[in-house]
Amino acid sequence: MHRIPRPRLRGPAAALAAAALLGGVLTGGATAEAAPRTDGRLTDLVNPFIGTQNEGNTYPGASVPFGMVQLSPDTGHNTGYDYGENHIRGFSSVHLSGVGCGLGGDLPILPTTGDVTETDYAKYAAEFSHDDEKASPGYYGVGLRTGIEAELTATQRTGVQRYTFPATDKANVLLNAGQSLHRTLSSEVEILDSRTVRTAIRGSGFCQDTKPYTVYTVTHFDRPFTTSGTWNGDTVTEGSKKSSATDARNGAWLRFDTSKDRTVEATTALSYVDAEGAALNLRAEGGRSFDRVERAAQRSWEDRLEGVKAQGGSDELRRTFYSSLYRSFLAPNVGSDVDGRYTGWDQKKHRAKNFTYYQNWSLWDTYRTQAQLLSLLAPRESRDMAISVLRIDAESGWLPKWGYGTVETNIMTGDPVTPFLTNAYQQGLLKGYEEEAYRALKKNADGVPAAESAPVGREANVEYLKDGFAPYIKGRPHAKPGDSDYDHGASATLEYALSDGMLAEMARDLGHDADAARYTARAQNYRKIFDPSTGFFRARDTSGAFTGPADPAQSEGFHEGTSWQYQWMVPQDIPGMVDLIGGKDAANQRLDSFFAYDKLLADPAKTAREVWVNGPYAYYNADKYNPQNEPDLIAPYTYLSTGQPWKTTDVVHAALTLFTNGPTGMTGNDDLGTMSAWMVLSSIGVFPVQPGADTWGLSTPAFERVDIKLDRRYYPRGALTVSAPGASDTDRYIRSARLDGAQQSRTYLTTDDIRSARSLSFTVGSEPSAWGTSPEDAPPALG
Repeated sequence: MHRIPRPRLRGPAAALAAAALLGGVLTGGATAEAAPRTDGRLTDLVNPFIGTQNEGNTYPGASVPFGMVQLSPDTGHNTGYDYGENHIRGFSSVHLSGVGCGLGGDLPILPTTGDVTETDYAKYAAEFSHDDEKASPGYYGVGLRTGIEAELTATQRTGVQRYTFPATDKANVLLNAGQSLHRTLSSEVEILDSRTVRTAIRGSGFCQDTKPYTVYTVTHFDRPFTTSGTWNGDTVTEGSKKSSATDARNGAWLRFDTSKDRTVEATTALSYVDAEGAALNLRAEGGRSFDRVERAAQRSWEDRLEGVKAQGGSDELRRTFYSSLYRSFLAPNVGSDVDGRYTGWDQKKHRAKNFTYYQNWSLWDTYRTQAQLLSLLAPRESRDMAISVLRIDAESGWLPKWGYGTVETNIMTGDPVTPFLTNAYQQGLLKGYEEEAYRALKKNADGVPAAESAPVGREANVEYLKDGFAPYIKGRPHAKPGDSDYDHGASATLEYALSDGMLAEMARDLGHDADAARYTARAQNYRKIFDPSTGFFRARDTSGAFTGPADPAQSEGFHEGTSWQYQWMVPQDIPGMVDLIGGKDAANQRLDSFFAYDKLLADPAKTAREVWVNGPYAYYNADKYNPQNEPDLIAPYTYLSTGQPWKTTDVVHAALTLFTNGPTGMTGNDDLGTMSAWMVLSSIGVFPVQPGADTWGLSTPAFERVDIKLDRRYYPRGALTVSAPGASDTDRYIRSARLDGAQQSRTYLTTDDIRSARSLSFTVGSEPSAWGTSPEDAPPALG
C-alpha cells in the first residue's frame, strides 16, 4: 500500500510497556534520561493518541490552538474516536477533548470507491489498522483498508483533507449531513457547482436533549468532480443538487476520476452564524495547499509549546508533559467568523469588536486548573474568553454553566462561572470590565434565572440564601434539561460557598464592602452541612435533617463523588475546615487514610493504579482519593495547610505516574483540558489551590528546570524560571526555596509574586524538612 511520506509515530503502541507504565516520575538530575532538546521540535514529543482509550475521550485529529474546527476520525464511540475500534465512519469537523457524552461530530466526510449504495455511516465505515495511522499536532493520517490514504490538517476555521485514491473512475467523497455524535434534528445539503457543497446542520444534545444549535459548512474541492448526487434516507439520487431531511439520514456524494491524478484535496469551512459566514471563512483561510496548511498548523503548535521549556526528567515524562500542554490549548474554541460576527445565546447575530468571541464552556471542570494555566500562558486569549462569557450574560440574560456552541446545556452543578471569572479578574484580565463582570456575578450569586430562560444558574439559591444550604431532594423532576443542583444538594452547597468566598475577594477589591462582608459570611455555609455525629459533610433535606447513609463512603447528594472526596473542597477556608474536623493532627490522620499514604510511600505507582484507580474510568469507583475526577484535583495540596507540605509532593508525584505515553495514558475524561492542565501545573510545581483567587500552592517540580515565557502586558518580567537541581525519585523533598534569591518559607505564591519575580528555585533532598511547616507558611483563608 502507498505510504504517506511522513515520519511514523509509533508511540501509541510502543508506550504501553509495563516498565513505562510503572516507571518513576523523575530521573536523577545529573543522569537525566532526556537532556534539554535543542535540535528537535517540541511537537515531536506530543502524542495525540493519549487518552483515546478507556474513556479519556480525547481525539487524535487535526486542529490549531483554540480552533473552531477539530477535524478528526469517528470510529463509533459516542464521543468520536476510540483506540480499541477499527472502523472509521468519517472525518467530522467538530470535537471536544475529553467530554463525557456524545457531542459534535458534525459533517463526517469519508472517501470511498465504487457505487454509492449505503447511506448509514455505520454500514459504509472503512476498516483501518493502527499500523497505518499517525498523528501529530495539526496533522492526522491513516491508510484505510479500502486502499485510500486520508490526511487531515486545519486552520482556525477550516479543515483540510487530502485523499489519495487507487486508480479508478469511481472515487467518491461522502458528505454526511444527517448523522453526528449527538442528535441531528435537521439538515440541508446543496451542491453549488462542480467543486462546492454547502450544508446547514441543526443539532441538539449533550448527555440529553438541549436547545438546538446550527452549524453551517461549505466544502470546496481543488478540482471538479465528474458527477455527483445526494441521498435522503435510503434513497441515493445521482444528479440531484439539493436534499433536506428532518431527523433522518441526508447527504451529498461527489465522484472523481483518479485514473491518472490520484489525489483529491478539499477544504471545509464552518460558521455558527450563517452560510455567508462559512463562505467568508473559506475565502479568508482557504485556497492554500494541504502541505502549506499543515506546515502552518505545526508552526502554530510549536510556538505554543515553546512557551514552556522543560529540562531534565525521563523521556516518558517529557512526552506526557508536552502532550498534556498540547491538550490544554484545545479549548475553548473560536466562535466568531473572520468578520467578527457570531451567534449569541439569544440566537441573534452579533459582532465582536476588539476581541475574539469564544465558545464551549466546560466550566465545572476548567475553573479548577485549565483557566489558571491559560491565564499564565495565553492571557490575551484568556481575556477574550472572559469577555465572551460576559457577552453571554449581556445577550441571554444570565451567565453560563456548561455551554456548547450557542446554547446552554446545564450539565454539572454548583456555580462554576464565578471562580472562572474571578480568576480572570485576579489575573488582571478584566481591566475595563471589572464592574460589568461584578454586576453579572452578583446577579448570578443572589438570584435564580427566570423559569422561561434556558439556564438553571444557582438553581437552589432560594433555599441556600434562606437556610444556608442547598437541599438534597431525591427524585425531584428536573425543571429544565440538564443536571439539577437539588440532586446534589451537599456538593452544590460546597460549590456555592466556594464561589461566595471568591466573589467576596473581588467585591472587597472593588470597594463593595457591604457585599464583601455578606459573601464572606456566606462562604462559611460549608459548616451548615457538617454533621458532628459523623465528622463529615452530609446532605440535608428540605426540613434541614441530615439524609442519606451516615457512612461517608456511601454518602448521597454529592455530584460525582462521596463525602470523603468532598471533605477537602473548601479552598476558601481550609483552616476553618481543619478546625471543624478536630485540628491539624486529626486532619493529617484523615488525609493519610484518604490517600492510603503508608501504601503510597511503599509503592507510589502501584498505589495509584490499584488503590486510587479501581478500573479504567468511573466517577464513583472509589470512596476516597479519585485522581480521575474534578472534586479531588485540589485535595493533594491540603497538606500545605496542615503543616506537612512534603506529603503534597508525595501524592502529586504518585498521581503523575497515571499519565503515560499511550492510548490509556489519561486519568479520566480530559474535560476540555482539565486533567491535562492539572498534569502540567503539578509538574511545574505551581498549582492554583484557591481557584478563583490568586493563590498558587507549591510542590517539588517534576523537572530540574522549567522556563516559562510570560506575556509582558500582564507579567512585566516576561518570564519565570522554576528550578529544582538534582530532583529525582529519591531526592524529591523541598529543603528550602528562594524567590529571586530571597528565602521563601511560604508554601504558596500570589499572582503578584509571579508578576514581579524571575526565578523560583528549590533545594531538594531525600528526607522531609521543616520547610513550609510553620502555621504562617500555609495558604491563608480568604476574607
